Order: sequence, then structure tokens, then C-alpha cells
Amino acid sequence: MIRNVDGWILEGKKITKEFKFKNFAEAMRFINKLAETAEDEGHHPDFKLHDWNCITVNTWTHALGGLTENDFILASKINRIKV
Repeated sequence: MIRNVDGWILEGKKITKEFKFKNFAEAMRFINKLAETAEDEGHHPDFKLHDWNCITVNTWTHALGGLTENDFILASKINRIKV
């Protein structure tokens, strides 16, 4: 399933992607849209803002301690976020 989510990489029992933006404001808009998407899906990834314009997102199914189809669905929806 990792092949279906462009730019995401498998790291142990998680999938991860780094997003880079033009500026801090754009990165924050992405975080807000990411939060809305996650809430709509009822599936909440971990994310970290670093270097003022980069966001690293990790997702896995916490309750199961690994990956499920929902993680890949969320990753696909995150890839479609426009800022």
C-alpha cells in the first residue's frame, strides 16, 4: 500500500513524510488543514514543525501498534491538502 501514497516512506510500523513550505505562515495553514482532515477521519497522526517551514508527519494506528488501511487513506488525503 505504500506505493499508493506518493512521497511517504515506511519507517518500522509507521509511515512518514516531510512537507516543506515557502514560509512559516504557509506551514501553519497546512497544519490547520491537516488537523481538520485528521479530525474528519477520526484518525490522528503525529506531526512536528521544524526549521520554521518543514513539517514531518507520522501515522500509524496507535491502538494496534502498527499500520492499517486507515493510515494509508489518511496519508492520501494529507497529500491532497492545498495551502
